[in-house]
Amino acid sequence: MDHPSLDWKAALRGRRRVVVGMSGGVDSSVTAWRLKEAGLEVIGMFMKNWEDDDDDAYCSTRQDFLDAAAAADVIGIELQAVNFAAEYKDRVFADFLREYQAGRTPNPDVLCNAEIKFKAFLDHAMAQGAECIATGHYAQIQFDGAGIAQLIRAADAGKDQTYFLHRLNQAQLSRTIFPIGDLQKSAVREIAARIGLPNAAKKDSTGICFIGERPFREFLHRYLPITPGPMVTPEGRTVGQHMGLAFYTLGQRKGLGLGGDKAGDGSPWFVLEKDMQRNTLIVAQGHDHPGLMSHRLHAIDASWVSGSSPGTVSDTRLTAKTRYRQPDAECQLIALNERADEFELAFPQAQWAVTPGQSAVIYNGPVCLGGGIISARWS
Repeated sequence: MDHPSLDWKAALRGRRRVVVGMSGGVDSSVTAWRLKEAGLEVIGMFMKNWEDDDDDAYCSTRQDFLDAAAAADVIGIELQAVNFAAEYKDRVFADFLREYQAGRTPNPDVLCNAEIKFKAFLDHAMAQGAECIATGHYAQIQFDGAGIAQLIRAADAGKDQTYFLHRLNQAQLSRTIFPIGDLQKSAVREIAARIGLPNAAKKDSTGICFIGERPFREFLHRYLPITPGPMVTPEGRTVGQHMGLAFYTLGQRKGLGLGGDKAGDGSPWFVLEKDMQRNTLIVAQGHDHPGLMSHRLHAIDASWVSGSSPGTVSDTRLTAKTRYRQPDAECQLIALNERADEFELAFPQAQWAVTPGQSAVIYNGPVCLGGGIISARWS
């Protein structure tokens, strides 16, 4: 797969005043430094998006702010702080809980980018007199001959984050810069060490931003009711009890509480399906069980980077991801209506654990076209 390295300065388009979202991590810090080195007027901005359990052992907001402040001091820029916790709870977290209660598995990082980092943050930065914003995402932007902003994969294929950015529109992308999208992660850390950033060796954050490193199931227990029910095989044999369908996802292996089955082949158990009406979790043994494989999916709430759907396309260059870490899979895109807000994808090769609630993101080579929320799958 071709991952070009583009000149990020082309996306500046003559702008001089930029606000950088600084998280306290090495990526956003090097982003700010590269902008300052390019001669721009740079202001750092730290976003606080969660405060329900600010004193929790897993919450690192205070330390992240201190790390961002220390980096800004070395770079020689001003750092401001802004609180988007109310917007986050209303626009992202409420949807997150609704989706889990409905039996789906949402991706809040996708919604956070569209609603907070590139909407609330962008609006705030523009109100402060910024001409554009910048973040430490691994992605790139280029403009085609018609002036349309294209979202391009990062040069570092292993760190590419276009999957999480696929809902960004033209108004957002045209005022955004990704200054490290042309770099390998190793080069980012080398720059940080060379210029003396105190967070040069800081571990990358993992997991959902408002959950951090805390146990996911324990976190959900605070907000969702525990409604136990049976775990059954596709043949209807009861093999265990689940604690509530919201706490499981398709393809899940760990945390099922099922050991080897003496009546079976002893291979691991996986979640195949959720029967919401019967409060039943369908499980089976084997990573490649037919119930985990799908050749087709339906997606809703589609969003297209260019502003319009590519339509029904049979070009074999189109690929898709149905989860972030999944390799690109060849697909056919089938548009379902004139509004272009629904589509189907057909895959020549069956895809593993296609999960309702997750995003199906479509690419044409290095260009991210957009995507939608998976609502159904077929074998």
